[in-house]
Amino acid sequence: MTDTVAAPDWRAWQQSWDRQQEWYLPDREERFGVMLDMVEALVGPEPRILDLACGTGSITDRALRRFPRATSTGVDLDPALLTIARGHFAADDRAEFVTADLRDPAWTDRLPHRSYDVVLTATALHWLPDDALRVLYGQLAGVVRDGGAFLNADHMPGRDTPRIDAAVRAFEHARRERARAEGAQDWAAWWQAAARDEALAAPVAERFKIFGNPADGADHADGVAEAFQPVGWHAATLREAGFGEARAVWCSPSDAMVLALK
Repeated sequence: MTDTVAAPDWRAWQQSWDRQQEWYLPDREERFGVMLDMVEALVGPEPRILDLACGTGSITDRALRRFPRATSTGVDLDPALLTIARGHFAADDRAEFVTADLRDPAWTDRLPHRSYDVVLTATALHWLPDDALRVLYGQLAGVVRDGGAFLNADHMPGRDTPRIDAAVRAFEHARRERARAEGAQDWAAWWQAAARDEALAAPVAERFKIFGNPADGADHADGVAEAFQPVGWHAATLREAGFGEARAVWCSPSDAMVLALK
């Protein structure tokens, strides 16, 4: 009898990523729902989507389930998360994935299409410094077709409400600690579990070389709030980059989603 190795359960890995992200963002599905509502309202139910900093393809997964005739290009630099995304969507020709660094001035050259109906991203671009984000917004103005849209849901706290912001941070920290005590998996624990998986060990090791090992750094949730720009800054920067209109279309106590129309 020949031993057989079970194929990796990529769907399970994507779902575990979603659960880990929900530990930080309990309203994650709400923001995705509003995001897809805006997609349908502005570009219709058959969009060509660019899923920016796509990770495991969480946005693509939800978009293709809601819009069966949509297509999606996912872009990311993380080899481990892209391995999960490519594995999960291997049998779905509506989705494709590209390895690219958004800080590379030529990253758009790797895209399979010259323009997209809509560019979507969530909880990813806050890693970029302001100057790099300005450049990226300008590049996206060249990628989104006329009449198309860009939506970015991310950490966008206010700058003039320090007591409110401090209370929100304390509340969210306490909520996460309660969830951790009940067995929720945080960022560092998820990556250590992925590193132990035979199918993911090599891409996780490559990922650690690029971004570092989460076990060696601070808690993923403990960013410096003052470093995040408020939603008004994003809207103004997008208009300066070439979008005709931009404003917030959703917000939570700590995050917001900005919509820009070309």
